[in-house]
Amino acid sequence: MRTRSRRRSPGSVAESPGPWALALRRLRRDRAALAFGAVFLLIALALLAAPLYASEVAHTSPSENHLTAQTVIDGKPTNVVSLGGIPIGPTWHAEYFLGADENGRDLMVRLLYGARTSLAIGAAAVLLSLGLGLPLALAAGFRRGRTDAVISRLFDLLWSFPALLLGLLISTALTLHGVQVGPFEIGSGSNLIPIFVIGIVYVPYFARPVRGQVLALREQQFVEAAQASGMRPAAVMAFELVPHLWGTILVLSTLLLVNAVALEVALSFLGAGIGPPEPSLGSLIAAGLNDTVLSPHLLLAPSAALVLIVISLSGLAEGLRRALDPHGPLGVSLVRAR
Repeated sequence: MRTRSRRRSPGSVAESPGPWALALRRLRRDRAALAFGAVFLLIALALLAAPLYASEVAHTSPSENHLTAQTVIDGKPTNVVSLGGIPIGPTWHAEYFLGADENGRDLMVRLLYGARTSLAIGAAAVLLSLGLGLPLALAAGFRRGRTDAVISRLFDLLWSFPALLLGLLISTALTLHGVQVGPFEIGSGSNLIPIFVIGIVYVPYFARPVRGQVLALREQQFVEAAQASGMRPAAVMAFELVPHLWGTILVLSTLLLVNAVALEVALSFLGAGIGPPEPSLGSLIAAGLNDTVLSPHLLLAPSAALVLIVISLSGLAEGLRRALDPHGPLGVSLVRAR
């Protein structure tokens, strides 16, 4: 058989794939990133199904106590909480799959709801950091001069404090007194407080790298052409600069999500985040420390869940960085040792 070969005409030009197509091609070849992404997808689906699991499988809620209840294990009725106050361990059955806590609450149900809360607060905080940091980074990098100086000093002020210390100070103050901005009021104990605190803390972690990208893009010819055509600075930033920043934004947002979840867990562990009775990974780990010897499952289960979430998210974030930023200028560590 004869094979026909396509011949290009002398004037034809080969179409080169765009940057997003190249990034997708690199990501498909990165088996580690795909594996981490699959693990995180399974975790996300499990957390989304938490209400279904609680109602249809465990037949309880995350805050429902069962101090005097019994469950059947190997055909024998067993107290959920013994007379000595020791909760039942993992049964590997539908009810109390991972055991119960000191109040007889199903640990698997509380773990799903707690991880869901921690991840949701981390994601909302990242969106807040993006919403605040992107306009500031654009203004600082594009206008430069005094605007850049003022915004950069603000970033330096926030950057000078360790993230955990700054988050703990702000969260403690807001938890005690609440927040009131004009007609809007957030009461103490609201889930909006850790979202606000974590979002504020990580603004410079997001905005500083984006500002550097804007400074580099500002000198490109397409920006000068847009300014010469009479476009206003706001239009240049929105329609000319932002489309070139989506790769940077995606990489930084994924990296920040890892840190935001870890910070939320740390704040809840220290009592400055999500308060009882609503579960969080941090509060579950803190409660498990009190019964490490007699009930190790109370500490091991939420700790293992946190490690799995952080590792899967970190692997996915690093895979996205390699795909979107193969030369590595964005590979900066967002968690600094102090």
